[in-house]
Amino acid sequence: MTIVSQHPETIVLHAGYRSDTATQAVAVPIYQTTSYAFRDTRHAADLFALRELGNIYTRMMNPTCAVLEQRMAALEGGVAALALSSGQAATTLAILNICESGDNFVASTDLYGGTWNLFANTFCQMGIEARFVDPADPEAFRQKVDDRTRCFYAETLPNPKLQVFPIREVSGICQALGIPLIMDNTAAPILCRPIEHGAAVVVYSTTKYIGGHGTSIGGLIVDSGVFNWERYKKRFPLLNKPDPNYHGTVWTEAVKPLGPIAYSLRMRATLLRDIGTAMSPFNAFAFIQGLETLPLRMRAHCANAERVAHYLQEHPLISRVIYPGLQTGEYRRRANTYLQGGYGALVGFELKNGLEAGRRFIDALQMFYHVANIGDARSLAIHPATTTHSQLSPEDQLSSGVSASYVRLAVGIEHIDDILKDIEQALDQS
Repeated sequence: MTIVSQHPETIVLHAGYRSDTATQAVAVPIYQTTSYAFRDTRHAADLFALRELGNIYTRMMNPTCAVLEQRMAALEGGVAALALSSGQAATTLAILNICESGDNFVASTDLYGGTWNLFANTFCQMGIEARFVDPADPEAFRQKVDDRTRCFYAETLPNPKLQVFPIREVSGICQALGIPLIMDNTAAPILCRPIEHGAAVVVYSTTKYIGGHGTSIGGLIVDSGVFNWERYKKRFPLLNKPDPNYHGTVWTEAVKPLGPIAYSLRMRATLLRDIGTAMSPFNAFAFIQGLETLPLRMRAHCANAERVAHYLQEHPLISRVIYPGLQTGEYRRRANTYLQGGYGALVGFELKNGLEAGRRFIDALQMFYHVANIGDARSLAIHPATTTHSQLSPEDQLSSGVSASYVRLAVGIEHIDDILKDIEQALDQS
């Protein structure tokens, strides 16, 4: 039986799995296995030759991971997904799948600090250039393109700047140039579906809101199936020329009997196989549990965050509140266009008394946890300039939205009275 629905509350519970065919178990089993028995030699050969899709080895695929992948693909409106060991692994493979030494890609300046460092330094050491542009002007992306530009990369709700990215405006440029837009939607699941606005690929750190409980590290890539890789053969040789990584396969040709999955299949069959950034079946099981309540939790997160933002806006010790629902002009238009059902759970603010006041505030918190994470059911707080963005130069910190006095809250789903009470007493001590 297949349950068909367009509603996220139903998709996260039913897509990709109904019950175990062997035992009729309703909960998705944890397939804690390394390998899978082949029916015969022909079956094995067909799997390795991609004439048939199926399980070979858990470093590349696993039935528990497959349910998570199918549910996330359905939730995002994509054709396929790939579960990985972390959000950083997802970002890395999303780029490496179409970029090689000598290539470049254009990235928004409004990024998580770890992503910025990956792009500016680690990829640079691989011979892949990241060209950073301010998304305040979408046309800036076009101006950085040359014959070796392979993609654009951005975050829907950039952490910590919290200025929503102009997805449609930039995807329009992408369509005109034949370049895919890769969107990191980690901070805005349920609230935004980037594929509907023109994104070709969606990246997640499942560690955050999808897991929702701070128990497991993981990442995921969703392939929209919409971008025509074959049409732009010169720009995407890794997908359109014989690939020595897999018996000379030309990926855009090999997938024709299977559907528009050239991008995701190459990533699974070569990069995941060779680099080994596989999600564990146990973590996939944990993320499936989190996914089942994601729509409900996001409503609570957003409602609480809105109350916190308005409280901070009126507080005499706060000089500035960074929150999409309080922005004006173009940034408010983007927030209203791309975020449906709430403005997210992240709230930033700057204290009038600067860095030391921020430190005192965080040290005084009693219920909020001081951790380097977002997306937990519990409320979290951090000072990005000395933690998540500390490896960036002061200039790059400001470009990504981090000042010395900036404090980021990831508002949880506790009772709002308790959240506000903890913030109030910490402000009193800052």
